[in-house]
Amino acid sequence: MGVRSRFAVMSLTEAAAERIREIVEDSDEPVLGLRIGVKKGGCAGMEYTMKAVGEADPKDERIEGHGATVFVDPAAVLYLLGTVMDFETTKLRSGFVFKNPNEVSACGCGESVMLKPADLSEPAAATADR
Repeated sequence: MGVRSRFAVMSLTEAAAERIREIVEDSDEPVLGLRIGVKKGGCAGMEYTMKAVGEADPKDERIEGHGATVFVDPAAVLYLLGTVMDFETTKLRSGFVFKNPNEVSACGCGESVMLKPADLSEPAAATADR
C-alpha cells in the first residue's frame, strides 16, 4: 500500500461528480472513474487530458468526492494541486471546467492553458477544497 498525501491534489464539485458517475454508468466497458492529466499542446501551451479508467494504476493519485472517482496522473500532480474540477452547461457548450490556481493564462478559445507547477513551499494548497 503506497503512502498517501495528507490532502487531496484536487477536488470535485457535485456537478462534476454527477457527470463522472453518468460516464461510469453509461460505459459499455467496466469503468472506475476518469484519469486526469496534462499534456503539451494548444495555443497557450498545455491542455487537460481525460480518459476513462478501467483499471487503477497504483502510481495515480486517487481522488474521491460525491460518489465519483478521479485518478490524477503523477506527472500532472504539481500542475493540478489545489484545482477544483467542475462541470458547466451554458448556451454554447457543456463540459468539464478546471478552476486551477496554477493557471497563468488561458487561450481565447478556452481549449488550452498556461500552467506553472505549484510552489510546495506555500501551505495554501492544503485548504483549496473548501
